[in-house]
Formats: sequence, C-alpha cells, structure tokens
Amino acid sequence: MNDLAGLSGFLLLPLALFAMVTSITPGPNNILLTASGANFGFRRTLPHMLGISAGFLSLIVVSGLGVGAVILASPLLHQGLKLLGAAYLLWLAWQLARAGAIEDAMKGRPMRFHEAALFQYVNPKAWMMAIGAIAAFTTPGGDYAVELGLIAVIFTLINLPCVSLWALFGVGIGRFLHNARQRLTFNLVMAGLTVLSALLLFL
Repeated sequence: MNDLAGLSGFLLLPLALFAMVTSITPGPNNILLTASGANFGFRRTLPHMLGISAGFLSLIVVSGLGVGAVILASPLLHQGLKLLGAAYLLWLAWQLARAGAIEDAMKGRPMRFHEAALFQYVNPKAWMMAIGAIAAFTTPGGDYAVELGLIAVIFTLINLPCVSLWALFGVGIGRFLHNARQRLTFNLVMAGLTVLSALLLFL
C-alpha cells in the first residue's frame, strides 16, 4: 500500500499525460481507425479499437519482461521490426486505396480484434511507447511488478478513449462522403498518410 501511495503521488499524473499524448497523436493506429470509422461506422470499428488497447496492454507486459530491451539492443532485430511494420502498413495502404467506391467499402470489412491486437507487435511506434513508458516510469529499487501493472492499467484506461476519438472523427468525415468519388479521394488520402507513416519509421 505504501508503494502504491508513493506511486500515485509521484508517477500517476506524468504517466497519465504521457499515455494521453502518445495515444492521441497521429500514428498508424489512429490513421487506420479514422479510415475504418468513415468506411464502416463506429459500431463495426469497435473490435479494431478494443484490439488496439488489448494488444498494447500485452505489449507493455511483454516489454516489461525484457523483450523490448532485447529488440533495442539488437540492430538487426530493430531493423527487422521496422521493415516488417513498414511492409504491413504498405499492404494496408494498398487495401485502403482499392476501397474507393461505397459498394467496395460495403464488401470489405474492418480490422478484426485479433488483427488489431497482433498489429501492435509489428508497429514500431507501439514498441517505442511501451519501452519508453517502462524506462521513464519504473524506479530503481521500486516494486517493479506493481509499477509495470500500474503502467499497463493507466495506458489501457487512457488509450481506449483516445483511439475512440479517432474512430468518431472518421465517422464524422464519413457523413460527408456521399458518392464514390468523394470516398475514393478520402481513402486515397488515408492510404497516402499510411504510406507516409511507414516511411517515417526510417527517419
């Protein structure tokens, strides 16, 4: 209890702010959620949102067990993660670019829960968020298990509302996409942003 009291006074506010800033800023997850919200609506995008939060929660735990440090310590693994993540993002961009007409969007489907969860493991931004949070908000000599659990809980509580806003943003945009040409333009823009996010992994 004393450990938790100390953590709540010293770490909770900066940890919450870190979680909010990293969760709500543009990135691969939020770009894809915006596109999904516009094309499929909020309800059908729910598994995507929940998958992101669940996948990131597990990623924090995996990183806390040392996998993140191993990846950072190995240039080959680090570069391999970037290449894998970039390749998957480019594939997703291609899928977005193809979903131009309203009819095509209806034939398609949003990302499933397990797909969104597994995507976190090839998303370098997610790894950097998890590793950065563990490095910044665990303390030498502290109760590591308690601190890791607190990081996971805070991120989960904050991440889901943040990603939901991007899905809602997409739903709002979708209401203005009344014809195939408008939807094609929107999906091409989203595809371009997805490609850009893939290229930014190497800068």
